[in-house]
Amino acid sequence: MSVRTEELGGAPSRPDPAPTAPGTWGLTWHGVRTVARLELRQRIRSTRWVISLVAFGLVVGAVTLLTWLVSDLDPAFGAGRTMFGFIVFFVLFLGLLVSPTLSATAINGDRAAGTLATLQVTLLSAAEIAVGKLLASWLASLAFLAVSSPFLLWALATGGTPVVAVVTTLALLAVMLAVVCAIGLGFSALTTRTAGSSVLTYVAVATLSVLTLVVFGLTLPLVSGEETQQVYREDWRAAEAAALESGGEYVPGECEWFEEEVYVAHTERTWWLLAVNPFVIVADAMPGAPETDTQGQYVGEGDPMSLIRYGVRQARLGPPETQDWCYEQPLTQDSGRAELDALSPAWPWGLGANLLLAVGGVVLAVRRLRIPQDRLPQGTRVA
Repeated sequence: MSVRTEELGGAPSRPDPAPTAPGTWGLTWHGVRTVARLELRQRIRSTRWVISLVAFGLVVGAVTLLTWLVSDLDPAFGAGRTMFGFIVFFVLFLGLLVSPTLSATAINGDRAAGTLATLQVTLLSAAEIAVGKLLASWLASLAFLAVSSPFLLWALATGGTPVVAVVTTLALLAVMLAVVCAIGLGFSALTTRTAGSSVLTYVAVATLSVLTLVVFGLTLPLVSGEETQQVYREDWRAAEAAALESGGEYVPGECEWFEEEVYVAHTERTWWLLAVNPFVIVADAMPGAPETDTQGQYVGEGDPMSLIRYGVRQARLGPPETQDWCYEQPLTQDSGRAELDALSPAWPWGLGANLLLAVGGVVLAVRRLRIPQDRLPQGTRVA
């Protein structure tokens, strides 16, 4: 005789639910921290890691000392600001070289060693694994920035650089290192071999920092050409005719306005190619150089940060509507600088483009780490 469970006054017994697989995009701080700690422990135990930090510090220290000796010879250039600019660019340059090695093998290296599957079968989600590896590589790259901090403080103590400029520059350096690490992480998940992901990451870094300058220079003639403009110049023909008639020496004529066909470089059409450059982003975000130093002497704009800052803004401004070849009433330095400072900054656009690349790298890494996978590349090691 069958008896229903309700009649016995009890509830039907059910087995304990089996643990479900983590979602692809599930993200918790505990999971991210777990993966990051595992990655950092492996790096700290490596002797090459310590040697790299020491070598990095020695190279930056040597460059700082040489910059201080050279810039201190001429106070008009501002020793402190020149030191700071060279140190920042050198640290950014070395960071762009070192950061790809920290993240470009984070996923395919573990897959080749057979340790990635161990993480994937745990309750860690694909997003936690990817973000944890990104956090570890970023913290490792920040260690190189920390090594260079004493030299940046030396440049700050020399003068010419406000504290807000130092804070802004360090923050952007950290963000750019994170961008490179995210790009390397994406290529590490995309390719099977570690050599391939490293090469692709270096190509991406070279494209942002070098190829943008090359493309800007090569495309400039394509968007420029001969145009009719008002030119304020000397009347050469009248002066030559007067010299021939009198048989005397050539005497420069007076400057007049002429309507002529002249070559006009339209840099305002391709300036955005420079905006995505990491060096341009850091330089443009830094506040302009002070007009005078603590002794009241004119500092000038000869430091690398100001040269790049005002050069890019001049390219964004484009050519003038008229050209003055006599310079009888040239713009003063203060008025020309004020016009460039009035332009909206270009670095937010470049930083936004770089952050989009970083987000794309992380999203690609998460999608490649999700389980189960529909298809695996040939030769992929699972465990």
